[in-house]
Amino acid sequence: MAGTRLRDKVAIVSGAGSRAAGIGNGRATAILFAREGAKVVVVDRDLDAASETVAHIREEGGTAIAEVADVTSYAECLAAVQRAVSEYGSLDILHNNVGIEGAGTLLQTDEDDWDRVWAVNTKSMMTMSKAALPPMIASGGGAIVNISSISALRPRGLTPYTVSKGAVIALTRALAIDHAAAGVRVNCIAPGPMYTPMVFADGMDDETRDRRRRASPLGIEGTGWDIAHAAVYLASDEARYVTGVVLSVDGGITLTSAAR
Repeated sequence: MAGTRLRDKVAIVSGAGSRAAGIGNGRATAILFAREGAKVVVVDRDLDAASETVAHIREEGGTAIAEVADVTSYAECLAAVQRAVSEYGSLDILHNNVGIEGAGTLLQTDEDDWDRVWAVNTKSMMTMSKAALPPMIASGGGAIVNISSISALRPRGLTPYTVSKGAVIALTRALAIDHAAAGVRVNCIAPGPMYTPMVFADGMDDETRDRRRRASPLGIEGTGWDIAHAAVYLASDEARYVTGVVLSVDGGITLTSAAR
């Protein structure tokens, strides 16, 4: 049965395709937004991946369109926002989900790798937010949800990734202050080690997967749906008094003393 928590709202979800078959954070969020009544613009650099997400939504009776964009480009972000407004009349929600990995210490990282991780993980959220804010403000406000990582809260040898995701938290807080008076709420989700297509496409073995599961004090495995449920709350009017927060969705892993 369709929900109503996001009824009559228009949402953009970036990175809402998937690197492999299955349900990742972005795809799950787009699907749940639609289930809760939102009209969803599914943004991804891969048209096939975006179209597959749209197909999931339409099969359930939801409303969605696919839009191809390189979200590190402000011009392409602006085009995606303009498509949302022209198609559905407004923009209420932006969910910034795009991200890539960046392993190693600073001494193991070259400038090109650093710049690539920064552009995808951090600049993309700046460019999408910059494009999305004017129509949100014009319509009286909205909600932005950014995806960071618990690596920003507890570094573990992924320095380029950690720094880029830490900057996402800083950007979230800055935007929350800058645009609160205009009715725009900006929050952040910090996922733990979720089991998503990004992980299993890289060939994770069963032993590693089980070790990640056991690292959680809850002893369970996180999936894209866990992130999506958190995103629905932060995007909905239920979170009307919530802005500038970092919500860890990690089974309690950040409460442990050391990375595993």
